[in-house]
Amino acid sequence: MNWKEKISIDPNTCHGKAHIKGTRVQISVILDNLAEDMSIEDILMEYPSLKREDIYIALQYAAMLARDEFIPLLSNSGQESEI
Repeated sequence: MNWKEKISIDPNTCHGKAHIKGTRVQISVILDNLAEDMSIEDILMEYPSLKREDIYIALQYAAMLARDEFIPLLSNSGQESEI
């Protein structure tokens, strides 16, 4: 499934943050939960309006953002480096 069909950015919903259409669950919330090692099953139990495919949609969206944006990071020496 194409993430563009399932993600909405609407200034009247979720303060204009990207979220799964038909829910008030922000993409960042899904990604934060995954980053904290929460299982997909636990996320689905915590947010019953989500479907398993919504988790993968959030990951597709995050991957697209990671590919399209350059974010400068500071190395341990304080020098800017690229990832």
